[in-house]
Amino acid sequence: MKSRFKVPAQLPRAQWSVLFVLLVVILVGMGLLLGALAADLFFPGGARAAISYVVGASSPATPIFPGSMTQTSSPFLPLPTNTITATPTATSTSTATATSTVTSTPTETEVPTNTPTPPPPPPTRTPKPPEPVYPSDSVIIGNITGYPQSYNLSCESRSAVDWARYFGVNISETEFLNALPSSDDPNQGFVGNVNDYGGQIPPNSYGVHADPVAKLLRAYGVPATAVYSMSAEAIRREIDAGRPVIAWVIVGTRPGYPAIYRTEAGDDVLVAPNEHTVIVIGYDPTGVTILDGGTIYWRNWETFMASFSVLNYMAVTYSS
Repeated sequence: MKSRFKVPAQLPRAQWSVLFVLLVVILVGMGLLLGALAADLFFPGGARAAISYVVGASSPATPIFPGSMTQTSSPFLPLPTNTITATPTATSTSTATATSTVTSTPTETEVPTNTPTPPPPPPTRTPKPPEPVYPSDSVIIGNITGYPQSYNLSCESRSAVDWARYFGVNISETEFLNALPSSDDPNQGFVGNVNDYGGQIPPNSYGVHADPVAKLLRAYGVPATAVYSMSAEAIRREIDAGRPVIAWVIVGTRPGYPAIYRTEAGDDVLVAPNEHTVIVIGYDPTGVTILDGGTIYWRNWETFMASFSVLNYMAVTYSS
């Protein structure tokens, strides 16, 4: 038995596409309608407000029912929410940028105060050297004063004027120095430049020996005598009599060595590098007390006599 119905012929592909689009539109419309109905059932106020917002209604809101909604292609606008908007704030975000910007970090600034400035400390006074302690059996001439020499090589003139002052004759060091004769022989006068450095021997700058010094002292009225080969006993006798002795030694009363210098006149003269003069002002059984410029010190007999011997125990004494 044959069927009454005819099997339709296969539709063209274009018609199938149109049918598919219509079907999709119908399904979407039904979905929207069902969604609106469901929203109205569960959230009546919210749905109407949302629908009113979509169509652009203003207050007071006119009721709009799902059946009268018109589909538009306007973009979806979400409901207002309390969303935290990331607005720029003044945060102290630390960035690792190497800049030379001066930041307002706390610094120790000097705040002016009314604190009075303390006065500067007083100048430090140079302490006086301690007075020498002498043995109970020592003999000291205490009323003689010495001063530092004014020139590099003026020790003989300094000793001579300090020694003369003790005997009541006042002469300045420079005056005495200028009054000495000049010579290449220290036994005749001053050798060299008084401002030159020490430690030399003639014909370089040197100094002067006992004979010219004693002769000039006598010219100033002081009875002085140049002495050679003076013994320790002779020194003690002079000190016991209250008469200081000018002695030719080595600087610092140290050991030294002699030298022979031949003058222009052909005379051989005993000299010594670092020749120096001091004034012996006291003694005790073990040593002597020495006035060296403005300094007083003590040396044992052995040390003193060794230094004194270099220039053959040369001295100037007071001849009464």
